[in-house]
Amino acid sequence: MHAHRYESIAVVRAAPAELFAFADDHSRLSSHMSKSSWMMGGGSMSIETDSGGGKAVGSKLTLRGVVFGLQLQVEERVTERIPPYRKVWATEGKPKLVVVGPYQMGFEVQPFEKGSRMKVFIDYSWPTGVFGVVLGFFFARAYAWWCTMRMANDAASHFEAIDAGA
Repeated sequence: MHAHRYESIAVVRAAPAELFAFADDHSRLSSHMSKSSWMMGGGSMSIETDSGGGKAVGSKLTLRGVVFGLQLQVEERVTERIPPYRKVWATEGKPKLVVVGPYQMGFEVQPFEKGSRMKVFIDYSWPTGVFGVVLGFFFARAYAWWCTMRMANDAASHFEAIDAGA
């Protein structure tokens, strides 16, 4: 369905159930988008969830914000959730984004040595229209790398910080 895929992997010092519980909270998993950064063009996005909190199949998530001075919005729905191993969500309708179009995103957790191995992935299409295709061609892969890498590394950092304080 989507023409492009990117994955990032991190080894995390947490049991699969602990890691899944952390990543299952979209405000934590997507925290990199709620902070102003150069990849967000100095802007940020806020996340809203329905009463399911993004923690049930069918739960709705909405991201809104300003990036590079443009108003963006995307609605997502959780399509798969198998604690403590896998969660997937996908865009609904036509997302109002700049460098990626519709996408499916998720994470997988596997036991690994003294912790877990986390893979964060995104399957995406470029935005439509000539401008969207040009932006997608030049920037979508870098954005997919940044987003998946931040999610995986933020989870690893969260648990390393807990370990360091123990």
